[in-house]
Amino acid sequence: MDKIKQLEKEWTPVKQQIDFKAGDTITVHYRISEGNKERTQQFQGVVVQCKGSGSTATFTVRKMSGSVGVERIFPISSPFLENIEVNKRGDVNRARIFYIRDRRGKSARIKERRMPVAAEEGSKGKAASKKKAAAVEAK
Repeated sequence: MDKIKQLEKEWTPVKQQIDFKAGDTITVHYRISEGNKERTQQFQGVVVQCKGSGSTATFTVRKMSGSVGVERIFPISSPFLENIEVNKRGDVNRARIFYIRDRRGKSARIKERRMPVAAEEGSKGKAASKKKAAAVEAK
């Protein structure tokens, strides 16, 4: 193993695991220090790419500010990152969606990935079993 990678593994812990991918809409909360004041700013947009691994991993988020597209690259192990929220899961077929840069309006929309909800399936099963139990008790 390369000595640099070995030292990197030992000394730089990975702060957060990536639980999002390209196409997802996320909100990144990061700290900004202005003079002697600190505040948290939010950057909400679509993940264009996730790159790298371990402590050197980065992800790029794109948002529209008015009619201007703004992209920002965030390192995963940055001490200024406070929180990452996944707002919407996107349904895309690529790991890097650079084609979204050229699109405007409706063509720039990303379909939402439908996730199976276990809670609904569980509640249907419970309701059916309650009905069966009530029918057995009535007899």
